[in-house]
Amino acid sequence: MSSSAAVQEEPAPIVACTISRDVQNFDLLIEDMENECGENWGDLSLEDASVFFDQPEADHLEFVALAIDQEDEATIEQITELVRRARSQKIKVLVIAEEVSPIILHKLLKIGAEEFVPYPLPDGALHDAITRMRDKAAQAEMVAANIAHNLKATGDRDGVVLPVHALAGGTGATTFAVNLAWELANIDEGDDALRVCLLDLDLQFGSASTYLDLPRREAVFEMLQDTASMDSESFMQALLAFQEKLHVLTAPGEIIPLDIVEQKDVKKILEIAKTNFDYVVIDMPRTVVQWTETVLSEAHVYFAMTELDMRSAQNTLRMIRALKGEDLPYEKLRYVLNRAPGFTDLNGKSRIKRMAESLDIKIELLMPDGGKQVVQSNDHGVPLSEVAAKNPLRKEIQKLAATIHETNVSAAEGA
Repeated sequence: MSSSAAVQEEPAPIVACTISRDVQNFDLLIEDMENECGENWGDLSLEDASVFFDQPEADHLEFVALAIDQEDEATIEQITELVRRARSQKIKVLVIAEEVSPIILHKLLKIGAEEFVPYPLPDGALHDAITRMRDKAAQAEMVAANIAHNLKATGDRDGVVLPVHALAGGTGATTFAVNLAWELANIDEGDDALRVCLLDLDLQFGSASTYLDLPRREAVFEMLQDTASMDSESFMQALLAFQEKLHVLTAPGEIIPLDIVEQKDVKKILEIAKTNFDYVVIDMPRTVVQWTETVLSEAHVYFAMTELDMRSAQNTLRMIRALKGEDLPYEKLRYVLNRAPGFTDLNGKSRIKRMAESLDIKIELLMPDGGKQVVQSNDHGVPLSEVAAKNPLRKEIQKLAATIHETNVSAAEGA
C-alpha cells in the first residue's frame, strides 16, 4: 500500500507592507496595494512595525507604504523613528499622506522617505511612485557598478583633445562624438587598450548619457562647482564607465547656466583629462561661450559639424568671422559634412564644392546618412557598432578613428 502526501509550497515572501494607525481609513490604498503586489503584502500597525523590522521576514521587504493623516502628527517621533529604521535596513519608504502639514512631510522626506503621494490616491499614483523608486534603485546600482570599474588615475598621459561642435542644430554632433570615442576605445584590446574619455560639456542639453544609457550624476554638478579642489582622483570618480572601455563625464542632471564654469575651470578639467587618457573627445554646446576659446586652444583637431544647407553655410561663416575677429586658431577647425550625398550623386558633389568655395574652406570629412539605424541606436543607448556594425556612418567613423590613431602614433614616434 502506498500513500502520497500533498507537498505544500512555501508561501511567497511579503515584499511590501502598509504601516498605519488603521489601514481601514485608507481603503483606496488597500485596493492599489492588491493591484501592485497581489497577495505578497501585509499590513502593520505603528506599534507592530518596529517589532516586525527585527524579524527575518523583514529581509524580503522591498518597500513600506507609510499611511498617515492629521491625527498622526501627535506621534511624529514614533513615525520618524520607523522611517529611520526602514532606511537603515535598506527598505524604501513611500509616504501616503492625507491633510498632513508640509513641515511633517518635509521632515520625513529629509530623513529618508523616497516618495510622497497624497491621499485620496489619484489614479495610477501609487504605481508611478513605486516605479520611480525602483528606477532610482536601478540607477544607484548602475552608478555603484560603474564606480567600481573606474580606471585609476595615472597622470602619465598626454592625451589628444578632440572637440566636436555643431554649427547648426541637428547636424549629428553628439552621435559623431559618442561613436568616435567608442571606436577609439576599441582600436586595441587587452593591455594595449587605449584610455578614452568622453566629456559632455553641453551642460544644458547634453545627451551623451542618453546615447550610452548612463545615469546623470549629482557628482558632476558638484565637481563643476568646485574645480579648485578637484584632483585626478575626484575627476575619475565623477566619470561613468560604458562597458568598461569608455569613460564618460555626463552632463548634469538639471539645466544649468553655461557660464557656471569659467575658462580656468575648463582648463583644469582638460589638463586632468589629458594626463589620464590617451584621447579626450568633447561634445561641445552649440552656443559659443568664453571657455570655447579654452577648448579650441587645447584642441589638436576641432571638428565642426555641418550639413549641406544654407543655415550650416551661414553659421560656418559666422563662426569663422568670430574666431578671426578674436585672433583665435580657426585653422584647427576640420569641417565634417553629415548626411553627405553618395558617390553617385553628381549634383550633390557639385553642391559640396560650391559650398566649400563660397566659404573658402575645405570640407575634409563626408559622413554618409546612417538612416533609421542611427536613431534606433541612440534610443537604445548603445553605439552603432553594437547594433549596426555595417552601417555606412559607423564604417566612416571607424575609419576616421583608425586614421586619428595612426597619425598620433606616427607623430609620437617622430617626436
